[in-house]
Amino acid sequence: MLRRSKPPDAAATPAGPARPRMEDVAAAAGVSMKTVSRVFNREPNVREATRRRVEEAAKRLNYLPNTSARSLAANRSYLVALLYDNPSSNYIMEVIDGVLDACRSADYNLMLRPVDYAGAGHVEAVGQVIAQYRPDGLVLTPPLTDDGALLERLRHLGVRYAGLSAKPGNVRIGAVLDERRAVAEMLAHVVALGHRRIGHITGHRDHGARAWRLAGYRDGLRRAGIAYDPALVVEGRHTFESGVAGARRLLDLAHPPSAIFAANDDTAAGVIFEASERGLRVPDDLSVFGFDDTPLSRQIWPGLSTVRQPSREMGRIAAEQLLREIRGTGTGRVVRVPYQLQLRRSIGPRRRA
Repeated sequence: MLRRSKPPDAAATPAGPARPRMEDVAAAAGVSMKTVSRVFNREPNVREATRRRVEEAAKRLNYLPNTSARSLAANRSYLVALLYDNPSSNYIMEVIDGVLDACRSADYNLMLRPVDYAGAGHVEAVGQVIAQYRPDGLVLTPPLTDDGALLERLRHLGVRYAGLSAKPGNVRIGAVLDERRAVAEMLAHVVALGHRRIGHITGHRDHGARAWRLAGYRDGLRRAGIAYDPALVVEGRHTFESGVAGARRLLDLAHPPSAIFAANDDTAAGVIFEASERGLRVPDDLSVFGFDDTPLSRQIWPGLSTVRQPSREMGRIAAEQLLREIRGTGTGRVVRVPYQLQLRRSIGPRRRA
């Protein structure tokens, strides 16, 4: 009589070398499993020599922490979400790189989440993201950093968040730049080149930076003894297209400006495009300058004079400050970062009539 053989036990099936476990790392490093866990969770109060010993043992054994088990053990998701709705892809990519740098250093994952700021249900949409993915914290970019309804929901939910370029009082963790002072300093340089009629294409009305950069523009004019002319200020949206449209309005004036300050580099690129379409030479016929110093400012011709806002560095700093609080290694704060004027070929002396 033939007897049907039983399938081999799954545990006894050859499957190659066994995957190293935390116990193996602890044994190889001569420490407890709790110490190994603290090292991989980047917890404080672990001696540097012990940390190195554990990390070297893990590398030698090709050990990789189990993310799911790590999350359960620490009651964390080890996930940071970056929320954004900004028309400048150059700016957003810089911020993403910076936040990613900080997350990698802390063994955190990063989730990117576009938010339709103009949509009626954007606050509820963010709430759903939080409920579904349980991020340990959020990094917000303008204009979300100044969205009162969203910030109130995050506080109600008890979710930690950091913001970039937020108005004073809206966030207590993040990174900011003295944009008003930076613009005034750039205006002083342009005025020194002989320009007296300087136009301005503003940023999006919902961005806190719009008010700061407009205030810096007015500060610069006042310090130079130049009267503010509202006809020289037109609305923009931080986009190339709004730069083209704004330049058309300014250059169609009976007495057009000899220089134009665009609220960001994308807008400034639109100004240069429109000037070229009209046969105007930059900077011989029109000086143009922007703000941010994104890669675009170095890729167009002539090179764009602009204020360097270290967007990547600001993203990294904001995420690092947020992670300090999440991991309990300190109290996060708002960090003020320095700016630099990048003087390139898009500005020059005013052409005499």
